Amino acid sequence: MSLMTLNPSFAQAEVVADAVSPQTFREAMSKMGAAVNIVTSDGPAGKVGFAATAVCSVTDTPPTLLVCLNRSASVFNAVMENRTLCVNVLSSAHDRLSNLFGGKTPVEERFAAANWHRGVSGAPVLDDAVVSFDCMVTESMDVGTHRVLFCSVLGVSHGEEAEALIYFKRGYHSVGVGVAG
Repeated sequence: MSLMTLNPSFAQAEVVADAVSPQTFREAMSKMGAAVNIVTSDGPAGKVGFAATAVCSVTDTPPTLLVCLNRSASVFNAVMENRTLCVNVLSSAHDRLSNLFGGKTPVEERFAAANWHRGVSGAPVLDDAVVSFDCMVTESMDVGTHRVLFCSVLGVSHGEEAEALIYFKRGYHSVGVGVAG
């Protein structure tokens, strides 16, 4: 049975996607503003963390997030073995911390730059995050270079009212407090 028989719109989307170069796609995605997060994990494979914008809500029943993780990332094997993670949503005051977790900084230095406590899952929770989602990885699937992790939310920690850190056009921006809506 061909892909066209199963789902014609999906097969057509694959053909169209092949027409867009990775460079064109990355440039277009730079114009899609996204919240900046530090995703942390701890367990049998050790403590790790990375900066991520590829995070979003899937559903509220049951509460579920998705996190996209490059399979070639240095933290990949640890996150997959630990099977737990915490998505820490950053405030505008966290741009330096995001850079530490987004680079090649040793893990000890990353975590030493902020205050943390353990969540229900055992993953590190950033004390002054805008909000943190403590999760267990329940499902995953590979798409291209990444693994999409579906994460059941075990707990939520709300921080102080603060502007959120957003990544847009390859730079940090803030949004939030005082914005009419």
